[in-house]
Formats: sequence, structure tokens, C-alpha cells
Amino acid sequence: MGNATEQHAELFNDSYERCIDNPNPPGFLQRFYKVFLSSSEEVAEKFKNTDFEKQTRVLKASLYYLMLSCNGSPEAMAHLRRIACLHSRKQLDIRPELYDLWLASLLQAAREYDPRFDQQTETAWRQVLSHGIDFMKSRY
Repeated sequence: MGNATEQHAELFNDSYERCIDNPNPPGFLQRFYKVFLSSSEEVAEKFKNTDFEKQTRVLKASLYYLMLSCNGSPEAMAHLRRIACLHSRKQLDIRPELYDLWLASLLQAAREYDPRFDQQTETAWRQVLSHGIDFMKSRY
């Protein structure tokens, strides 16, 4: 998908902030998880014993690090390596195909929560997140 530019990172960050600031219930990240869990039985099974308060905090941090990783931040890459190891077949066994559902679910929630979401914004989300997603898939 190519490298994310500074403009992509800015568009992503602005959109993400609009999503997080949107007061509509149940909240952006909660909506994401509802969409994601309903995307496949395998996803629902992987999350059946999850503490979603903690998981939501982890997701917030991961989205931040994904944004930083597209520009090669050493701290962000260290975070991604830890998460990739945890998600590999040796631990949580998160198959690469599930990342596609993850991204589709995140984009659906963003479309619903960002009133200014358009094709350019979607491209920014995809560009910013693709680097980290590709990295996670490669470490399976």
C-alpha cells in the first residue's frame, strides 16, 4: 500500500480525534469492538474472555504506536514487535486474515463516528495502519 506521508498521518490523527471525541453512544472504540466481534465467529471466540476495559486501553496505545511506526519510530517498532510476538501462532494465534477484518471493522466505526470521513480520510487510515498490519502479518 506504500508509505504513509506526514499528510496521511495528520489526516488519520485528526479523524481519530473526531471519532474519540464523538459523544454518540456507545463510543467509537466500543462500536469498533461490536463490529469486529460480529465480523466472524473466530474473532468472537478469540475475545470471549477479554476484559474490554483493559483491551480498549491497549487498543488506544496500539493505534498511537501504529501511527508512529509508519515513520519508523524506534519506540513504536519495539511496541509492534512485542504485540506481534503476542499475536503470533506461538501465543494468541491471530491468523493474518483476521487483521483484514480488524481494519474493515475499524474503518466502519470511523465512518460512523467521524462526520468528516471521506475517501481521502479512508486512504489516510489505510496508509497509516497498513505498515503495522503488514508487519504483524509478517510475524505470524
